[in-house]
Amino acid sequence: MDERIVIVDSGTGLKLTEEQLDERSAIAIVQLRSRGVRSGDTVLICLPVGPDLLVAADAVIAAGGVAWPVPADLDADALREHIRASGARVMISDGPRALEAAEESRVRIVISVADLSAPASASAQSRGIDGK
Repeated sequence: MDERIVIVDSGTGLKLTEEQLDERSAIAIVQLRSRGVRSGDTVLICLPVGPDLLVAADAVIAAGGVAWPVPADLDADALREHIRASGARVMISDGPRALEAAEESRVRIVISVADLSAPASASAQSRGIDGK
């Protein structure tokens, strides 16, 4: 039986199967919970549309959080406004503009896609908003 494809990245052609989504989401859930994401927490997701966004949103919801997607291509002022409006303390993003826009918000934990995808034992520590 063929694997069911759930998303194809239009830019790279990368395909994500249902099984791969489940595997990546399971790892991401552990990462989110280890960083303190609990039921009802709002988590900003500032990633381009594609497999990483799908995995992040799936993991946040499965961890009991509220996924708050923010378009990664917004201008700096709009990005800053969306981030402030969310009231979130956790953000998933690799974008330098998103990190900069989050500096004057409640965001205190930033998780990169690489950190979200790392097995718990090999994971790097979350970066604080100052990047440390």
